[in-house]
Amino acid sequence: MVKKLEHQWRSWWRSLHKNNYFVIKLGVSVLLVGLAFMLIYNRSSDSSAVSTAPFLENTVSADSEENTDQIPSKGKIFLLLHFQSFLPDLSAFGKWLNFFAVYGTESIDSEEKCNLFIGEWVAYKAEPLYTNSSCSFIEDHQNCMKNGRPDTDYLYWRWNPQGCELGQPDPGRFLELMREKRWAFIGDSISRNHVQSFLCVLSTVEMAVEVYHDEEYKSRRWVFPMHNFTVSVIWSPFLTHAAIFEDINGVSTSEIELHLDILDKNWTEQYKSFDYMVLSVGKWFTKPAIYYENNTILGCHNCSNSNFTRLGFNYAYRRAMSNVFGYIIASNHKGMIFYRTSPPDHFEGGEWFSGGTCTRTAPVKEGEFELNELDKILRDIEVEEFEKIVVKASETGVNLKLFDVHPMSVLRPDGHPGPYRFYQPFAKDKNASIISDCLHWCLPGPIDTWNDVLMEMIING
Repeated sequence: MVKKLEHQWRSWWRSLHKNNYFVIKLGVSVLLVGLAFMLIYNRSSDSSAVSTAPFLENTVSADSEENTDQIPSKGKIFLLLHFQSFLPDLSAFGKWLNFFAVYGTESIDSEEKCNLFIGEWVAYKAEPLYTNSSCSFIEDHQNCMKNGRPDTDYLYWRWNPQGCELGQPDPGRFLELMREKRWAFIGDSISRNHVQSFLCVLSTVEMAVEVYHDEEYKSRRWVFPMHNFTVSVIWSPFLTHAAIFEDINGVSTSEIELHLDILDKNWTEQYKSFDYMVLSVGKWFTKPAIYYENNTILGCHNCSNSNFTRLGFNYAYRRAMSNVFGYIIASNHKGMIFYRTSPPDHFEGGEWFSGGTCTRTAPVKEGEFELNELDKILRDIEVEEFEKIVVKASETGVNLKLFDVHPMSVLRPDGHPGPYRFYQPFAKDKNASIISDCLHWCLPGPIDTWNDVLMEMIING
């Protein structure tokens, strides 16, 4: 009976927890604790009721305060409530209360402490699931080992979440769960980096086959034939409609024209067809841009026209996030939608254009790496805008989750290509001045852990 009640309680509580009914959980918890103390108080003044309970005869005497104090308070609640269960007018709620008094607090505490995104990196000697030579999905500028990066210690760390265990990745089981499903990673080049890791991990079980790419290979689609499982990456660096005048090397001939109130059709036209989505943007909002709403210029960020109102990129990012989340809430889509927070870059001593580098070879502890101001602003906006709508998402049945890779990623300044974005950058001159990539991630590397967590959330969440 207790096991059955335990199972029912845990199922009920997790349901509330997953749907973010914080207020309901708090109210129920306060109500249950209050009722428990009422029962203790009432029974302490009713000696005949306590003494007639057969399982209390050799445990506690109603007129012995000393003996009563020897029993832990949770034990008192359990005994009193268990006695209450013999009364004919006891409701089903009383049975829930009975179980809560014994198991509830510890169960809730243990769940609340488990956060897959908060923790530390620990040394781990097992080999990565794949290598730079075994996975064909790695682009040259993320193939750090092929490009000559001399150290490999960055491969041998494992994420250790606070209060819980992150299981070993199980790509075979994940593929079985994904039969007939469709995934999309939607965003900028970090999303492309992410999907490459995703494909590398899963292709240790079954090789993905490319079935589509656009002219510039920015939007692509693959299928795992044996599972009829489709994975897409959709290029949409703002999630809103943008005219971009930039070449492959990031050189612009004009400011970006960004329509904050019009979402990008590259992803919205396919939105309903996906069972799972991971959306994320961020860094592109810091570029010079002119902002539009209702096809009217509102202002700009770092633009050359002195007549335009100066609006910070934070204004545009907040407006875009609000519109994206509003669209998701109103969509009534029944798939699972993750918003991935933007990871920080790790340039030190300058930016990418002014000599910034990332030469560290090991993770750092929390607080040891100072985020730049742009990353702080992006993160604050993402979290604040998500918190505004997460309760409404639950109320409308939209399965929206924050995939918060930022805390774990900030601790890995060692995981970027740096100068090894380029092939053998110091082969001709060991003192060559090379632009470093401290934004994207080596493959294999720390970004693979994003997928460990993602699969954990799907398989055991």
